Amino acid sequence: MFGGKAVKKLVGKAVKPAEEKPAAEKPAAERPAKKNGLSEAELLRAPASQYMSPEQLAFFRGRLLETQKELLEKADLTSEHLREHEIEADPTDQATIEEEYALELRARDRERKLLKKIDEALRRIEDGSYGYCEETGDPIGIPRLIARPTATLTIEAQSRREQKQKLYGE
Repeated sequence: MFGGKAVKKLVGKAVKPAEEKPAAEKPAAERPAKKNGLSEAELLRAPASQYMSPEQLAFFRGRLLETQKELLEKADLTSEHLREHEIEADPTDQATIEEEYALELRARDRERKLLKKIDEALRRIEDGSYGYCEETGDPIGIPRLIARPTATLTIEAQSRREQKQKLYGE
């Protein structure tokens, strides 16, 4: 079935040894966070006066670029997999395969939307607005950004927005 084959292919690709480049030649997003500057623990311990310092921005840029790379690789794997369309003699098996394809495409669509948010976050890093709430201008906070690097609102502003959507259906 589709699910088993997809897992086998992903595992097969992950197990293959990649050509290792020396750390100096690797792009910043591929190097461990510590070599980039700050680790996640150091980021959490940093004083408020260092909020969105160049080192912190570099940490989040690296994390966003790494996530972007992973999502693009998944999209490539999905494209390859969909090109290998299987035809089953049994209509039930064929329906199952097509349903699994539809689920995979929905997941990739969500990831496409996340890629757009990553691009927007990278733009905000460049223009200096990353890490600050779109509504209030207050700092979003390091723990929230670590959990969700594409966040654009503080927890309070996000809660108000969700409450408003719940009440008014907006």
